[in-house]
This record gives sequence, C-alpha cells and structure tokens, in this order.
Amino acid sequence: MTEILKIAEPVKDVFCLCRDEFLKILNSETPLLQSTIAHIMNTKGKRIRPLLLLLTAKACGKVTPQAIEYGAVIEMLHTATLIHDDVIDETKQRRGRTSLNAVYDNRISVLTGDFLFAGALQKACEMGNLFIVNMVSNVCRALSEGEMMEIDNAGRHSLDEDNYMKMIRKKTASLISVCAEIGAVSAGASPEIISACRTFGEYLGYCFQIKDDIFDYYDDAAIGKPTGNDIREGKITLPLLYALNTSAEAEHFCNIIERQDFTPDNVAALIDFAKRSGGIEYAKKMLSDYKSKAKELINTLHDSDARNSLLLLADYFADRKY
Repeated sequence: MTEILKIAEPVKDVFCLCRDEFLKILNSETPLLQSTIAHIMNTKGKRIRPLLLLLTAKACGKVTPQAIEYGAVIEMLHTATLIHDDVIDETKQRRGRTSLNAVYDNRISVLTGDFLFAGALQKACEMGNLFIVNMVSNVCRALSEGEMMEIDNAGRHSLDEDNYMKMIRKKTASLISVCAEIGAVSAGASPEIISACRTFGEYLGYCFQIKDDIFDYYDDAAIGKPTGNDIREGKITLPLLYALNTSAEAEHFCNIIERQDFTPDNVAALIDFAKRSGGIEYAKKMLSDYKSKAKELINTLHDSDARNSLLLLADYFADRKY
C-alpha cells in the first residue's frame, strides 16, 4: 500500500475524496444492504482504477470535481464486478478477507452487486455528460461479454490466442482503459491525447491480466488464490496456452483438458508442462512489451509529477507481487 500512496502523491488531496463520494452514492435505507456495504468498505482495496483516472486527468491538465465523482462511479463498477466474480467462481476470500458471498449468500451478493451497478449508472446519468454515460454503459456491456467469453472458452477448450486476447480486452482491459479515457476527457484533452490515454489504459489492462495469469502458476498466500485455480476451472491462460500451441508434448495435456480431468496430480503436471515449455517466459515477454508500449504513449504527455506517477503505475501493474 505504501507504493500506491507514493504513486498517488500528485493527487493525494483528491484521491481520498473518491471514497467519500463512493459512500455517498451507496447510501441506502435498507438495513441488510447497509450491512453488506459496510462489509465492502472494510475490505482493503487499493482503488487503483480511480487513481488512474485522477492521475490521467492531472497529467492532461487538471482534476475537476467531476473527475472525483467519475472516480467513485468507476470504483462502484469495479466493486460490483468483483462481487459477481466471487459468486461465479465460488470464491470465499477477497483481498485477504472473507468474501461477501461467504458471509451472506449468493442471492444477497448478486443483489448487492446489482445495487452498485445501478448506483454507478444513476450517478453517471445525474452528472449529465452523455458521452461519459455512453462510455460507462459500453464498459458494463464489455465486462459481461468478457466473462461470458471466458466461460465459453473454457467450455470449448479454446486454444486460440487471438480469441484469448479479445476476451481479456473485454473482461479486464476495458474498465482500466475507460478510467484513463474519462480522466483525459474530464480534463478537456484533445482527441489525440484522449485516444493515447485510452490505449495506454488498455495496455495496462493487458499487463494486469497477464500478471494474474502468471500468479496462477506459483504458490503464494499473498496472492489470495490457490496455485492452479484457473486450470481447475478449465481456464486456459496465457502460459499454458503458449505451451499447448508450441510443444511436441501438447497432445497428452490437451487430452487431460478435453476430459476435464483436473485431479491434483494432473493440475500439477499441467503447471509443470507450462513452465518447462516456456509459457512463463512467453507471458513475461508479452507483459514487458505491453508495459513498454504503455510508457511510450504516456511519455507523449507534458512532463509533470502526474505523468511520472502514471509511469510508476505502469511498473506497478506489471511488477506487482499480488
């Protein structure tokens, strides 16, 4: 968290205001809903997405009061997706604490997530900028499509890397991209700068997801999920995808995936296969390439503390430990 606070230094005076706005939007008279919201607020999130929005706004000129409100909207969308993800994946831990669906149940969790989605869209509409309302609506759609693509890919045992990249663009990169885009729009940036910031955010999203893919191949309690969790769910992430498409040993492991025979021994064998076949190195190279592309784009902005923090944020997305 200390690293995030250092990155947030150029916007520290307004970063905390996003949380206040988040709480204001979430206010409800329903006691059960208030208790689920309290649980959410006690979870230690880094709020990286609103931070990206605010830093981009500052790097493009200024942080307006509207940018702070948009930051709260984005954090609500992100939190809603996490709640729904935990239900879909039957996850019992989130950010080092018991997940909402484990404390309550799936019905209450889904309804809480729906409440957050609705609150985010309502707030965006109240602010009256139809261009940004459209962006928020589009990203909601992309997030749902990305999740469905992931389920479909797992069911069909898809080994198509292009299809995989389309999936992570929707599932992960779309929300991160719109953070940078809204930040630039809120600051009144030119169309060229807005486009550069949008693509910068997309590349950060690829970094974030590929790093998550790599985490699945190592045992570390800080990460918050067991090794091989994606494989057990039938998800063929980038390191294994590369191995299956390039190794002479692939047929045996494809058969395991086709049968969905994810015993502990087979999961361990698939992890070892991905590592031996260069899958981790391939994923790390793609991660490094996207980080470099992201930095090239943001370096086109005027030199400032906020721009330098965006460069540090790119490092954080690619090099984070959990």
